Formats: sequence, C-alpha cells, structure tokens
Amino acid sequence: MRAISLINLIIFLMITSCDSPKIKVDLIVHNAKVYTVDSAFSKQQAFAVADGKFVAVGNSVEILNTYAADQLIDADGKAIYPGFIDGHCHFMGYGENLIRYAELAGSKSFGEVIERLKLHDSVNESEWLLGRGWDQNLWQDKQFPDNALLEEHFPGKKIFLIRIDGHAALASKAALEAAGIAGKTTIEGGEVQLRKDGSPSGILVDKADEPVKALIPLLTEPEQIKALLAAQDSCFSKGLSGVVDAGLPLSKIRLIDRLQKEGSLKMKINAMLDPDDITLDYFMPKGPQFSERLSVSAVKLYADGALGSRGAWLLEPYHDDQHKSGMKLFSDDFYENICKRAYDNGFQVNTHAIGDAANRYVLNLYSKFLPEHNNRRWRIEHAQIVHPDDFEMFGRYNIIPSIQSTHATSDMLWVPDRIGNERIKGAYAQQMLLNENGWLINGTDFPIEDIDPLKTFYSAVFRKNSQGIPAEGFQMENALSRADALRSITIWPAMGIFEENVKGSIEIGKAADFVMLDTDILVADEDQIIDAKVIKLAVFGELVYEK
Repeated sequence: MRAISLINLIIFLMITSCDSPKIKVDLIVHNAKVYTVDSAFSKQQAFAVADGKFVAVGNSVEILNTYAADQLIDADGKAIYPGFIDGHCHFMGYGENLIRYAELAGSKSFGEVIERLKLHDSVNESEWLLGRGWDQNLWQDKQFPDNALLEEHFPGKKIFLIRIDGHAALASKAALEAAGIAGKTTIEGGEVQLRKDGSPSGILVDKADEPVKALIPLLTEPEQIKALLAAQDSCFSKGLSGVVDAGLPLSKIRLIDRLQKEGSLKMKINAMLDPDDITLDYFMPKGPQFSERLSVSAVKLYADGALGSRGAWLLEPYHDDQHKSGMKLFSDDFYENICKRAYDNGFQVNTHAIGDAANRYVLNLYSKFLPEHNNRRWRIEHAQIVHPDDFEMFGRYNIIPSIQSTHATSDMLWVPDRIGNERIKGAYAQQMLLNENGWLINGTDFPIEDIDPLKTFYSAVFRKNSQGIPAEGFQMENALSRADALRSITIWPAMGIFEENVKGSIEIGKAADFVMLDTDILVADEDQIIDAKVIKLAVFGELVYEK
C-alpha cells in the first residue's frame, strides 16, 4: 500500500506540474546525497541554481517538477558538499613554488635533496637555485644540514632552500656573502647557526633569512599570473572553491583583484594583509572590503617561529635542547600599534602562534583590546601548543583558533621528543579548542602541508597520517566528529572571514559553490576516505573542474 501511495503521489505531482510552466534556471543537480551543512546539518537530494546562487534546495521530485534548466546533472547518488574552503594557506606562495622552486618535501636524506636540486637546476637556468620543503626530522640523523655539500656540488651558486615550515632556510656561501651575513652571528628576531669553528653553517632561523630573501629576484607580472593560475588549477582539482591567503602585500592583492575582474582567476580569495606601511595605509582607512571573489578583512602577524626549527616560543626550554626556548619575533610596541590600528578600523587581527609562550602572549595582547564575549573574531593561527591554564581565554574573549589538522599528523612522530610528554597534552588540541567557542577554522597552511582538504578531514577525524599511522590514532581525545570536521572546512572558515551569509553551505541565496566526491566521507570506511577523489567542482554554479 505504501508503494502504491508513493506512486500516486509522484503521478499527482507530475500532472499538477503541467498546469503551470516550470521556472527556468541555469543548472539543476538531482539524484544526489546533498550535505547542506546548514544549521541543522540537513541532507537533501537536489538543488537549482540561477545567476550563480542556490535558488532551491529539496528533494529531486519537487526540484525537477518546479524548475527547468539546459544544464541538468544526474549525480547518480553521489555525495555533494559545499565547496571546500582552506581557512589558512599561502595561495600565492604555493603558485610561486610550482613554477620556480625545486620540490624537496618528503626527501629522506640530504643526499636526496642534492639529487633533486641537480635535476631542477638542469632544467631551470637561473642565477639562483631555489627549493622548498626539506625536513631534517625525516632523515636518519635528524640534524640540520650545513652548506658544505652545496659548495661541493654547486660551487659558487647562490642557493636558498626553505625548510618545510617556512621558518628556517639553508643558504649557500655565495648567498650568505651576497646578503652580508657571512660574518654575522646574530640577527634580531632570528638566529644564524654556526659551525664549531664559528663560521655560519648556512642555517638561518626565522628573521635571519630576510637579508637573503631580499636579494632573490621578484617574479615578473607574467610570472605572477602564471603562478596564480597554476595554484588555482591545483586547488580546483582538490575541491577548493575558496582560500584564505595568510599574508599578502598591496601589489599582489591588486593583481588578484584585476585577474578576478577579467575572469581568468575564478578562485575566491580572502587576503590577510601584510603589516607593512604601504599595505596598511591603503586598506585601513577603507575598512574591511568584500566583493564576490575577493575580501580583505584582517591583518596577519607573527608572534614566533616553528617547532621544527626550534623557533617556536616556549614557556620552558625545549625538551631536546635545554639551551633554547624559541623567541618572540617583534617588539611589544609593534604588536600593540598594529592591534590598535586594526581594532579602530574594524579589521581582524590574525596572529601566528605556535609555542605556549607565544599563545599566552597573543591571548593577553588581544585581551587588552577585546571586551569579553565580543564578535570581532580575532584569530590565533595554528594555536599549536596551549598551556592548560590558557584555554579558557579563547572562550572568554571569543578568540578563534585557526588550526591545521595535518600539522598534528605530520609532527606527531618527532614532536614528543621536542617538547616532552607533559606539554604534548596541550598540543594540537583541536577538540579542547573547539569546546571553547563551539567552532574553529581548519586549513592546511599549504605549501607547508598538502593542499588536499580531504587529508585535513581525515587527519581531523582519525588523527592519522596518510599511511594510516599510528593505528590507534594520535591523541584521539582531540579528534573531531565527521560533521565538525566537515564544518571546519566549509561553513566555519566562512565564519572566520565574516562570509557565512554568502558561502560555506548549500542554502537558498548563497553562492552555488559545491563539490561532488566519488566517496561519501560522512559514512565511508576510513581507508576509503583517504583515497576519495573530486568528480566535479562548481564556483558560482560554473563547473570549474570535472574529473
């Protein structure tokens, strides 16, 4: 009887739909499992899109009988989600890496680094040999390299190799001499590491690398455009419809704006401002700016460095090096002046803080400007190690943690030795942070981590790396639920840039950004999720990627 009643209902709807013409739209997607990520986390079957926005979301029968479109997609039961948003990355920098840096990530030894550099150098004629991604923690001896082998294989070459975290680099002797560092032992806000004989080893930590970076030729405008479009293509293939670039100067923001208006750059970008005078003087008086594809609402600061290079600022010395506890990168006056200027002009402040001392400093800094339970949404980027006494300040001042779940699963094999078994309890504590405000932002920090948001989801839920290690998961008490992990790469990053009313979920009136996967990550087995692939991605209803 129930089957007959359902058939009669369908026939009735089909007949009654003939009484009035269907509403013409641009796109209809039906026969799908649509995770809307609305406030009820509801599931639907279909939606209609017109003028780049969702105009209807519901079951397949009602959508097909109410709307008509030339472009009709039968999803064949596949899962569809809001377009993924990376809440903290370096989109422009990633593109630059793609077109001119040797890829060093995953190198198992410094010898492998040398071989990769030789291959890159053979096909890229340049005054400078550039590379990024090496990590000594993956090598057998786990020691920083020095530039002796660089001199042996590339004599007289200017070489600059950025560590995986971006907070240390190895420079050749020629690069050090050109930058005037060869005879220096200290640089404010950074460290020039020395050999036993007192000569620079080539390792430059945090701000110590700035004199060398200042000498590397800037990309020409055509090269910058090539970099942006290469980054876009890569991101689209992974289901990213939007990114938050964690620090850009005025010139690059203007270029992005121009390319978006011309139509070649379709990626949605929120650009945090670099805190240089030219950039701040231009944007601060205007207040936060929002357009369909570009928004500017925050300034980016750095409190400290990274754990991998022992530049993260800790309350107590490193467990594996009692002579170091990291460092604060700038003066109190610098931080307070930027915060006041941002607060007065309605901007967010988003500060990189890794160590527990850095997180405590930033929490206390923000508390000087923010009233309790405000809606300014100032953020701490990474919030990687937090002292147990300090978690409550996130909730009291509504400070939003912007985390990277893959940092935890990349670092977990070596970080206990670096900070000890006691501090590790407050490290990568995403569930503890989530409990403070009820939401947080997830991202990858690419190119430091893989750009794939599905790896972010996997690491957040299962607390394992892409090889499924460790089998029991890393500190599983801080794992996120699947629903919260999905929110952390869709609606919550949109909230993190004050754009939750225009994107981040599949709801009427919002931008029609959606991604179709070959795997339903909300119900699939763990081993299926890590191999999930993007089938389609749409931005404003336009299919920008199809497998």
